Amino acid sequence: MSVPKGRRAVLAGMLALAGAGLGGARPTPETARDLWPGAAEVVRGERSLVVGHRVPPAELRDLAARADRACRTIAEVWGPVRAVVVVPATDEEAALLAGAGRTGGLAALATVDRVVVVPTGYARLSGTGRDVVITHELTHLATGATRGGRVPMWLSEGFADYVGYRDAGIPTRTVAAELAAEVRAGRLPTELPGLADFAPGSPRLAQAYEEAWLACRYVAERFGEKGLVRLYGSDVDSTLGLSRAEFTAAWRDHLRRELG
Repeated sequence: MSVPKGRRAVLAGMLALAGAGLGGARPTPETARDLWPGAAEVVRGERSLVVGHRVPPAELRDLAARADRACRTIAEVWGPVRAVVVVPATDEEAALLAGAGRTGGLAALATVDRVVVVPTGYARLSGTGRDVVITHELTHLATGATRGGRVPMWLSEGFADYVGYRDAGIPTRTVAAELAAEVRAGRLPTELPGLADFAPGSPRLAQAYEEAWLACRYVAERFGEKGLVRLYGSDVDSTLGLSRAEFTAAWRDHLRRELG
């Protein structure tokens, strides 16, 4: 199995941006073609709708199959999601459709109601990386995370990573390679990552995602997946019976055990 080296290789598609969306109603196969009149290719999966512009139909069918698998995983953890994936011809077109200023280094972006694939970044990922990215972004759709403000960023991104990696079979130290190097060197984070840590260009951007993922992994292992789902949109005190300080200390111990 070809797995990209380190967390950076999969991180490319994991910045869910609160874009403006692509319009009000979710597309049907007919309205989806209106994105590119006369040039759109539409593929329907079992649980997904994939719309492409100058993209080979085989690639769209492959993406629909990945989206279908992602939907099944998300349904097991969270609940059903309507998977709408748009595949433009160029990165510039992806930025325009997603309402993003730039897409450098990204593989996909979630808006309020669909996922926009960034062709260059997506093409660089292995098959496993593509599955993780699509599952991550569709998790954002399912939870409504791109609407913003409902949950702290560490929980929003960590939960999407938890679902994305849940069935990937990638070793923890491979996913969290950058953070593992710090932990082995005796450098443990002192607090959960905040909003600024997830900003593009942040010096520890990869580690912020890894910290968030392992925080959600810790919750799921100690309190079960249902406990993790209950935590989403709530707080650790009322949901887990832990103060923020107690939760942070337990998470740091978890990092030490998993990565030390």
